[in-house]
Amino acid sequence: VNFSLNFIPGGVAILPAPQNLTVLSTNMKHLLVWNPVAQLREAVFYSVEYQGEYESLYMSHIWIPSSRCSPTKGLECDVTDDITATVPYNFRVRAMLGSQTSAWSTLEHPFNRNSTVLIPPRMEVTEHGLHLVIKLEDLGPQFEFPVVYWSKEPGTTEHVKMVKSGDSPVHLETMEAGAVYCVKAQALVKAIGRHSDFTQAQCVEMQGKDNLPVLRSPALGSPTNGPKAFPGFTYLLPGLVGSEVNSSSPQGGAGLVVPLPCCSQTFSYAFFTGEALPLALALFAFVGFMLVLMVVLLSIWKMGQLFRYSCCPTVVLPDTLKITSSSQKLISSRKEEVDICAVAVLSSEHLFGVWISQT
Repeated sequence: VNFSLNFIPGGVAILPAPQNLTVLSTNMKHLLVWNPVAQLREAVFYSVEYQGEYESLYMSHIWIPSSRCSPTKGLECDVTDDITATVPYNFRVRAMLGSQTSAWSTLEHPFNRNSTVLIPPRMEVTEHGLHLVIKLEDLGPQFEFPVVYWSKEPGTTEHVKMVKSGDSPVHLETMEAGAVYCVKAQALVKAIGRHSDFTQAQCVEMQGKDNLPVLRSPALGSPTNGPKAFPGFTYLLPGLVGSEVNSSSPQGGAGLVVPLPCCSQTFSYAFFTGEALPLALALFAFVGFMLVLMVVLLSIWKMGQLFRYSCCPTVVLPDTLKITSSSQKLISSRKEEVDICAVAVLSSEHLFGVWISQT
């Protein structure tokens, strides 16, 4: 470490420079530390600056103040946000006391983030129904986590699942009931092309479907004993995990169990098939019958209207064709309706008489 003392005329040292600059880096968290400046009278502040590779090569006179530590009272500075590329970085620190400043102390060797120490993440493994659930420590946005899981049965192969981020429960594939599964994970940083060691393997035993939490629907009531179960019946819901009727409920009822992976738990919904099933079918049948009846009645009414105006239309003479000033008044001034469907049947003798009178 390079450090020096500042002197005033007469040879009296005013403020020494910080010593032993070191960067401690673990899992891409970079911390610059240094030794304190001995000063008992007042609090000493420290200023931190850095240079990237470009500044070191082409603009050596330019130093950039650290985003978090300019100035700071502490003896450390989190420079993680300042190091944004996998290139060498230089750092320097100086002490400040009032209007007095020390000389700069510079890091002996430039720091590159690819030298960070990677350690495995903390991992929690649990089981919910037939789902193996893991929760990994959140190490930051630059990390991914290859997760390896396998069954302890002889002849089984390992499966790998890539988890993009930590701090959230992750459901692995549906497992076999009664089997023992083991899980291990490691931290991977693609930006530097390195990964940590694997965690110690954690193993759990899958309990099976009978231990799924079941929620009873209040609308359907409690399950009843009887032969109304449907063992072996499978019901699939789009976008959900497969489900099946569980007839081995402790209450003796039968229910439709739907395992639904969501958030940090596996939820199961049970729709019991007791007396409620015939009632539901009857309700659907009644509603369907009423809809069909309404459609039939509406069709009959529309057909009646169509026949009425097609066969016997009502004709109303417009006002422009009415003659109100003529003494003969061929048409009354009020509206008259002419029924074109009124037909009188005349005998042949009467028609002959009318013809003779007109001739």
